[in-house]
Amino acid sequence: MRSRGDGATAGGSPSTYDVLVVGGGHAGCEAALAAARMGCRTAMLTLHVDNIALMPCNPAVGGVGKGQLTREVDALGGEQGRNTDRAFIQMKMLNTSKGPAVRALRAQADKRLYEDWMKVIVSRTPNLDIVQGEAAALLVSRETIEGVELADGRRLRCRSLVLATGTFLRAKVVIGDRSYAAGRVGELPAQRLSASLLAAGLELDRFQSATPPRIDGATIDASRMLLQEGDPVPLSFSHWATPAARRQVPCYLTHTTPSTHEVVSRHLHLSPLRSGSVSGKGPRYCPSIDRKLINFPEREQHPVFVEPEGVTTREMYLQGLTTSLPVFVQEMIIRATPGLERARLVRPGYAVEYDYLPPQQLTLGLQYKAVKGLFAAGQINGTSGYEEAAAQGIMAGINAALYVRDDPPFILRRDEAYIGVLIDDLVTKGVDEPYRMFTSRAEYRLLLRHDNASERLSHLGHALGLVTSEQLARVEEKKRRIAEYAELLEAVQVQGGESNDQFLESLGTVPLEETQTAAKVLRRPQVAFSDLLELVSVADRERISSAPLEVIEQLDIQARYEGYIRRQHAEVRRHRATETMSIPTDFDYSQLEGLTYEAKDKLGRLRPATLGQASRVPGVSPADISVLLVHLHRVAGAQEVGARGHPGVPATSVDD
Repeated sequence: MRSRGDGATAGGSPSTYDVLVVGGGHAGCEAALAAARMGCRTAMLTLHVDNIALMPCNPAVGGVGKGQLTREVDALGGEQGRNTDRAFIQMKMLNTSKGPAVRALRAQADKRLYEDWMKVIVSRTPNLDIVQGEAAALLVSRETIEGVELADGRRLRCRSLVLATGTFLRAKVVIGDRSYAAGRVGELPAQRLSASLLAAGLELDRFQSATPPRIDGATIDASRMLLQEGDPVPLSFSHWATPAARRQVPCYLTHTTPSTHEVVSRHLHLSPLRSGSVSGKGPRYCPSIDRKLINFPEREQHPVFVEPEGVTTREMYLQGLTTSLPVFVQEMIIRATPGLERARLVRPGYAVEYDYLPPQQLTLGLQYKAVKGLFAAGQINGTSGYEEAAAQGIMAGINAALYVRDDPPFILRRDEAYIGVLIDDLVTKGVDEPYRMFTSRAEYRLLLRHDNASERLSHLGHALGLVTSEQLARVEEKKRRIAEYAELLEAVQVQGGESNDQFLESLGTVPLEETQTAAKVLRRPQVAFSDLLELVSVADRERISSAPLEVIEQLDIQARYEGYIRRQHAEVRRHRATETMSIPTDFDYSQLEGLTYEAKDKLGRLRPATLGQASRVPGVSPADISVLLVHLHRVAGAQEVGARGHPGVPATSVDD
């Protein structure tokens, strides 16, 4: 492998690595696995080996927007989806009554089983070493990463480094008026590394997150709550294998009441939000129960999902009752909620406040602009959630490996993947609260569906060496079968007649005035694929019904949303030219007449890589982009003339 710098090769010193990943959470695991699978000698440095892939908050993966991220990680060759399939105790498809753009998987996992399986995968991956210790300081020379020094004095050398430190940088746990240094309850924080990051020229800020109390599941009254079961049909996050059917564990739904709210209101003065014990900003979209009452005082109830933590424990997670109020108040809140009147508190909820690095300091490849070879992924970039962390982790690991090879970075566009939306949002817009993915953040969400992640991304994963040839062949075979059956639907004719006309009327649609193709009939919103089989001849029915379920799903989506999909593709093509137009890294915005002062300042500090990225910088107007576009076209034209030999003009491209 080609590598940067002098020093030992990958086969040299045991303390010298191509890629070093600091952190063993969801981002760290994906980063380390990606780099190792791409052939880099890799190490994962973690504070505690036993806590690799820990699920400190809700032991669940997926949800709307977040589930699409996990599917994309899997399509690229990542591990989160496969590991969830190994460890789930309940799985369901959300939003099945809505359009395919917002459908998504969500799985409740056995948290211990999830951790154990991930540790098995990490420990058995070739090229990957696990090291326990605390990263105390970066080793940086000439604005280039060279490794880390550990708190115990050891030094690990590397050519690229991925920071995936989660909530541990100068972290403190807060419960009521009590606080102490900890990255999570029972775990020591990383106290030393922040000073080293500041010394390297990076900017830090503070965020906070929180988790709800856990209760003894044997002490709940399930009869007073709504049963929430998983889907009976086999489902999987991974594209490569569907797990065998297993007994699914139920969850339950209850709601807070005015009595619950009265307890919270009486003790709001003890909340760290009011007392100032927590100074960092928390997640808007996963607020604590005290924050809900502050922001929505008119609401009479809020949902509370009572979810199991695993099959070998009685602990249950109270999603919707996140709080860091004093423990005695938490017990009162729980017992004022229907079905939880006799519930016994096992672990109190708490808040954790920690350092993060505002993500505008990163390139779209997740590398810090101030330090070559230094990458970051997960909550250190200001995000929340296991899925957002895993998505950044695999991208940071890939790009850390490509950096070692002297290859260009791997960047996904906003029209290619939710991962592209996530990273572009972070790097271009920054964050003022922990970032969470929603489908509404994607302009082209009908193209970025749960069901087509492998078709969009697996060829890219294969090119990187993360998706096998056999896996890619499966994707290509699926695409071939979809095209084959789509052609068949265009060939099969549906005849009019009394029987078919009556059947169509019973579905709520008009009879056929003339013979139509099966594809055209399927485009009617009232006609499901199973209904179509009743309208064709027996011979055609046998041919069409032989299609695999995953092919039928695609045929149905393509038929119903063909016009919308075509329009989104056309919109992508229209914007592609300006979206991907490169801006030179040394571009002098201050000298460009017509730009507002705000645009000059923000573009000069952020240094967007493309015109599309520049257009999404807060404070940069469409008029500013028009001025910049005209100038870039002028420069490109001049350079094209120079490339043909015009005297005095360098023969370089805008991409340089």
